Amino acid sequence: MKTLEQKKVTIVDTTLRDGMSSVSHQFTPRNIADIARGLDKAGVATIEVAHGIGLGASSIQYGFAAATDTEYIRAAVDAVDTAEIAVLYVPGIATLTELQSAVDAGIKTVRVAVHCTEADCAQQPVRWAKDHGLTVMTFLMMSHKLEPEPLAEQAAILDSYGADVVYVVDSAGAMVPRHAADRVAALRQAITADIGFHAHNNLGVGIANALAAAENGATFIDGSLRGLGASAGNAQTEVLAAAFERAGWNTGVHLFPLIDTAEHVVAPLMKEPQIVDETALILGYAGVYSTFFHPTKRAAKKFGVPTRDILLELGRLGVIGGQEDMILDVASKLAGRADQAATPVPS
Repeated sequence: MKTLEQKKVTIVDTTLRDGMSSVSHQFTPRNIADIARGLDKAGVATIEVAHGIGLGASSIQYGFAAATDTEYIRAAVDAVDTAEIAVLYVPGIATLTELQSAVDAGIKTVRVAVHCTEADCAQQPVRWAKDHGLTVMTFLMMSHKLEPEPLAEQAAILDSYGADVVYVVDSAGAMVPRHAADRVAALRQAITADIGFHAHNNLGVGIANALAAAENGATFIDGSLRGLGASAGNAQTEVLAAAFERAGWNTGVHLFPLIDTAEHVVAPLMKEPQIVDETALILGYAGVYSTFFHPTKRAAKKFGVPTRDILLELGRLGVIGGQEDMILDVASKLAGRADQAATPVPS
């Protein structure tokens, strides 16, 4: 059991990246600067910035952002005194050319995100980033899809590439505390890199999952102000800070500046509260990627079928990030079945 002196955890804020999904990627550079300034004042050491899906994702498929990644990064870099600015790099979406532009704009950290069974896809960007002096955090997305031991094997691959931190990422918000604890504990036995945990809140246990992860060896914990993030959102940064403090952990951040930034800067920018509605809940229950939230709602409306049915079928099919085209395919097939059921059989 850790002593109080040893119970330290680093909170990483992703309001300005994952939280972009909650505002249709429409934060302006001024918004970025205002929020980053508040996070920096609160002592947050790493702030993730850019399009909600990651570096280079502004497009018809994922939604156009209000500004370029470079503009966002520069706004954040210019606004902070001590915090390091990070970006998310998803192989197949981002390119090394775009990562170089982000370095030129002032980032110090890159978070390389791959599906939990595809750690080998991270080799090129991880080694490139290490060669260019960046801190490298790696994401095993949809970590609930692998049991602890095979997940740890994938983490060991990332560790071998030189990753500084390997994250267990609950992309679907499908985990409960036992799942988070078991996966982090397995990684702790398998790798020398630090371990991070990224929680989504679809089942309402994001904070509890983060605490369980820390108790089992995670030293980096992600959050976002007001819980902004895809579908039900992320573990809420200001709540994380309070909960970890109450649990006897040293986070190095100051609670009241976080609350002030959440209440007076972020909240006025929100279109609606970040809640666990039916779609968000079924995403977590079915284990479907959180960014499917809005496209599934749109498909349900277009084809006249329940979002619940679409998500349960997507979960049964085991879809992952990058397979968004399956949403329309499933909705269309479900609509066709409904039409057949409603058509009288000729006598």
